Amino acid sequence: MTGFNRRKFIKGAAAGGVGATAVAAPAIAQSMPEVKWRMTTSWPKSLDTLHGGAELIGRRVAEMTDNKFQIQVFAAGEIVPGLQVLDAVQNGTVESGHTAMYYYFGKDDAMVFLSGLPFGLNPRQQNAWLQFGGGLEIINDFLKQFNVTMFPGGNTNCQMGGWFSKEIKTVDDLKGLKFRIGGFAGKIVQKLGVVPQQFAAGDIYPALEKGSLDAAEWVGPYDDDKLGFVKVAKYYYYPGWWEPNSTSAFICNTEKFNALPKQYQEVLKSACAEANGWVSAKYDAVNPQGLKRLVAAGAVLKPFSPEVMDASWKAANELYKEISAKNAWFKKLYDSQAAFRSDAYLWTSVADFTMDSYMIRYRNAGQL
Repeated sequence: MTGFNRRKFIKGAAAGGVGATAVAAPAIAQSMPEVKWRMTTSWPKSLDTLHGGAELIGRRVAEMTDNKFQIQVFAAGEIVPGLQVLDAVQNGTVESGHTAMYYYFGKDDAMVFLSGLPFGLNPRQQNAWLQFGGGLEIINDFLKQFNVTMFPGGNTNCQMGGWFSKEIKTVDDLKGLKFRIGGFAGKIVQKLGVVPQQFAAGDIYPALEKGSLDAAEWVGPYDDDKLGFVKVAKYYYYPGWWEPNSTSAFICNTEKFNALPKQYQEVLKSACAEANGWVSAKYDAVNPQGLKRLVAAGAVLKPFSPEVMDASWKAANELYKEISAKNAWFKKLYDSQAAFRSDAYLWTSVADFTMDSYMIRYRNAGQL
C-alpha cells in the first residue's frame, strides 16, 4: 500500500470540485425555462414609490432566476390606461398588472376589500388579516371568476383626506362638491351629497386647475407634492378615512401563473412580499419631508371635523349593510374583516396607541 500524499489529494480534490461545479451550474441553468411577462400598472413613472414597487417586483424576479424569468414593467397608458389594468390581465393582453383593485368596484363592490375598506384596518392589521386571518384565501377564491390571482404588492399606509378649494367645516359644505375620490369610497360620500369623480393620477391636476374638480385626494404628502396639487388647491385635509390602508395589488392571469414552474411561482410570491414591505417603508420615510415641503408651499393643514367624520362613519356602515344584504361575496369578506378588526384594534389600543400618543406629546413639545 503506497503512502498517503496529502498535497496530491488536496490538489486533485480541488480540481475535481471545479470540474463538478463547471458541469453542474449549466445543467441547473438549462433546466430553468426562459419566461417573459409584461406588467402594466395604474401609475405614472413619476410616482416612484407606487410604480417603484412594481419595478421592484420585476427586478427581483429577474435577479432570483438569473434573468430566466423576466417581467417588463409598463406605466399607465403605455399599454392600456391606468384604470383598465384588471381587464388587460383578465383577457390576457398582459400577463400581470399592478393596481388598486377598488378602482374596479363597478364589476363587484367586493373589490374594495382587495385594497382597503373605508374605516377598516390599518396597514399592519391589513397584512395580518391577509396572511393569517384568511383574507387572501377568500380574495383569491372571489377572483376565480375574473381569471386573476392576487398577491399584496405594496401599501400606501393611511392616506390623506385630500385637497379642497374651500374649507370643509360641516357636512353641508360637502353638498354638490365635485370630488375626485378613489373607487368604492365614492358611494359613501355620495350619501353625504358629494358628486364623486374618478380620475387617474395624471389627470387630476388639470381638472383641479380648470375647475372640473372642487377637490381631490390621491395618496399622501410625498406623491401629492410630486403631482403639484398645492398649486391648485389650498386646504389639505386629514385623515383619509376611506383608506386607513391601501394595498397595491399585483395581479396575474391565473392560467399564466399556473403554467409557471413551481420555483418561479415561489420567486414571484417572494418578490411581491418584498415589494409589499418596501412600498410601506418608503412612504413612512419620505412622507414627513413631503409634508414639510407642502406646508412651506402654502398648504393649510386641517383635520376633518368630528361632525364630518361621524357622518361619514354612519354613511359607510349604512352602505355596508345595504350591500351585504344582496352581495354574498361582499358579506363574506366584510364579516371576516369586521371580526378581525375588532380584536386588532383592541390590541392596537393597548400597546401601539399608548406608546405613540406618549411620544407624540414630546414631539409636539419640541422635545424629540
